[in-house]
Amino acid sequence: MTQLPPRAPAKKHVRLQERRGSSVALVLDVQSLGAVEPICSIPSNFVSPEDLDIPGHTSKDRYKTILPNPQSRVCLGRAQSQQEGDYINANYIRGYDGQEKVYIATQGPMPNTVSDFWEMVWQEEASLIIMLTQLQEGKEKCVRYWPTKEDTYGPFRICSQEEEERPEYTVRRLAVQHQEECRSVKHVLFSAWPDHQTPESAGPLLRLVAEVEDSLEPAASARPIVIHCSAGIGRTGCFIATRIGCQQLKARGEVDILGIVCQLRLDRGGMIQTTEQYQFLHRALALYAAQLPGEPSP
Repeated sequence: MTQLPPRAPAKKHVRLQERRGSSVALVLDVQSLGAVEPICSIPSNFVSPEDLDIPGHTSKDRYKTILPNPQSRVCLGRAQSQQEGDYINANYIRGYDGQEKVYIATQGPMPNTVSDFWEMVWQEEASLIIMLTQLQEGKEKCVRYWPTKEDTYGPFRICSQEEEERPEYTVRRLAVQHQEECRSVKHVLFSAWPDHQTPESAGPLLRLVAEVEDSLEPAASARPIVIHCSAGIGRTGCFIATRIGCQQLKARGEVDILGIVCQLRLDRGGMIQTTEQYQFLHRALALYAAQLPGEPSP
């Protein structure tokens, strides 16, 4: 079993709550998070192709078995053409305390879905995109959907205004123009996360969560954050669960990890793909808990 990284002693008020079954609760000490329930015990809630009655959607799915849950899928209103249909492989995801449409989890754009992706960003007035995959990881995981300087994607003109290299991720400022209107979008590329695996330590992920918190101005907090990896369920689910868990710990001094994952999978099937990612989620939240100052907010 992977050894947990050393960390400061846990604050007395911090508890990590892990539910077993429907009526039994177990409080785990943050020092013993290696032994966690396998994620295979949580229903995946994958959508079968027969349940997604949308003609022609298969040409826009990166992975044929990873489909958006129908009740929470994003539907494109189509600024460009009603003939294109409303389909994109993306779901609205609830956030802390069940707040609706805090995130949009989606697959990495394909050559024929780049304009759809920007259509969604524009439609949802998103000002922040989190990318959790490299473009190539043995094979193509995502096509490059932003320009080196300036380019057109469907009816959208994208201009790369500035780029800042951080130790663990790259931050870009993009100007997105549609007709006479121009908006600013922040793009954060976190590339040090291997597919189906976990980062070497939880610190970089927590710093990415902090980057998101610093990026959200009050006016932008009501708009969804667009998050994707390649399939939009593994690394994407792990990041969203980490941020929700951090919010729970900060507000309550405890976190229901299993409840978070169950909520995510109701919104998009298969969120957090592997037991290793699930264990890493526990490690990241234990590290965050150990860093919390003082008592939790009332």
